[in-house]
Amino acid sequence: MSFIRKIRTAKKVYLAEVENRWINGKCVQKHIRYVGREVDGKTVLASSLSNVEVKEVKQYGPLLILNAIAKKIDLHTLLGEYSSELLSMVYAHCLDYKSINKMEQWFSRTDLAMMLPIEQVTEHRLLDALDTIEQSHPQQLQRTIFEHVVEAYRLPVTGILYDVTNTYLYGKHCRLAKLGHDKELMKGRPLIQIGLAVTKDHGIPICHKVLDGNIHDAKMFADFITELRHYRLYKGIVVYDRGIAAGSNIADVRKLGWDVLCGLPIKAHLKDHVRSLIRDNRFITMRNRVRLEKTIFYVISMPYTINDIRGTLAVCFNDQMRKDIRESRYDEIHHAQPLYEQGKQIKSGLEKYFSPAARIRDDVLAEAEEFDGYSCMFTTARLSNSDMVRHYFDKDLVEKAFRTLKGIANLRPIRHWLYNRVTAHVFICYLSYLLLSLLQYHMKKIGISAEHALAELETLYKVYLRDAQKGFTLDRVVTMSKKQELIVRAVDKRLLKT
Repeated sequence: MSFIRKIRTAKKVYLAEVENRWINGKCVQKHIRYVGREVDGKTVLASSLSNVEVKEVKQYGPLLILNAIAKKIDLHTLLGEYSSELLSMVYAHCLDYKSINKMEQWFSRTDLAMMLPIEQVTEHRLLDALDTIEQSHPQQLQRTIFEHVVEAYRLPVTGILYDVTNTYLYGKHCRLAKLGHDKELMKGRPLIQIGLAVTKDHGIPICHKVLDGNIHDAKMFADFITELRHYRLYKGIVVYDRGIAAGSNIADVRKLGWDVLCGLPIKAHLKDHVRSLIRDNRFITMRNRVRLEKTIFYVISMPYTINDIRGTLAVCFNDQMRKDIRESRYDEIHHAQPLYEQGKQIKSGLEKYFSPAARIRDDVLAEAEEFDGYSCMFTTARLSNSDMVRHYFDKDLVEKAFRTLKGIANLRPIRHWLYNRVTAHVFICYLSYLLLSLLQYHMKKIGISAEHALAELETLYKVYLRDAQKGFTLDRVVTMSKKQELIVRAVDKRLLKT
């Protein structure tokens, strides 16, 4: 393949099209034609403008920064033999993913052939690449990738946010897919469970795990604790939701030397604690008031022990949340009552509010309302009420991660049915989210989102020009806007030289 070579003299820089050839075991460079010269860093073609035609226009800007971030954490090496195919899918998930059988068309519209050592992609080659993920021991690979992230970004890890979500499959033959409690309310579709851990401060993914769709969240978390033992992370706080809370999990985290901040469901004897506080009307006082951005909490904390582990129990009250939950429930009941009276189907769980005659059961409604707006947290760390609220309710970083996985990174729909293809698909989405979160880390300097940055760079094309008379080709990147330059500079100012 020919390329443009710069030939420097004492005062000028000339451009020539050349080609490398192997002759008798030596690489010999053959001059093909004179192209032009470079003046003040710009190319001046040695041809008439009327002879120059646009050969191709390629997507370039978003891929430039995604590829730079991937290089910084050495993904090109870590992903092995099929790294180019895997990275092309990772980038596609960040930008414009449709399905694996349309990747070839998407690839041809991009400049990836010049960024990755690959001339084209095929569906067969991409599927082979997916199959290598399971063979490469994905849990070990995640650990290695995260170690590279920590080293490249000098990232302090002071805490971990963990949560579980599920998503549905279109096929019904994957052995991972099971019917379970669907958090997306897609009834009848088989599910897989995805546990995800991210850093508390920046939401950068540490690891993920895919398990059967009917595995309980607490069991998923126990599996994560086992995996956490292999990471070189020491001392911090693990934050997770009440659906995961279990005494054994708290004990296991403490054995690793980490503190815990977790939600607790209001049930059993915890109901008596909260009832006594409500009865004494001790919540709404200035001393208990904690503001988290636009939300107001009233918090009462006290010593508490779970399975012989001493800590602090915080009972929180959010008056606005209580009102919102109550009004939402009333709306649902109001809408369901005439349907129930007519014998029509209503939303599952609302039947308990109606008598056989379709009258509202005030006692059941009052029981449901008793703890609206109240929540409980338990921590083994020495945290103030304000810090507990901030750390726990700011854990939406991991929830945002799930929204990114399912939205921008195109986790859904999962149309694979082979076990290794399903887990590989999730792994690709996980890597996409990793790059997006690192891009967000860079974009904090200039106060915009990663999604906005990628959208802004969409018009940064690479244009391939051809001299119709002389036959040579040349590429140029369209002139950057001020904002595009700001984004590229925030990732790596050296990219501006390309």
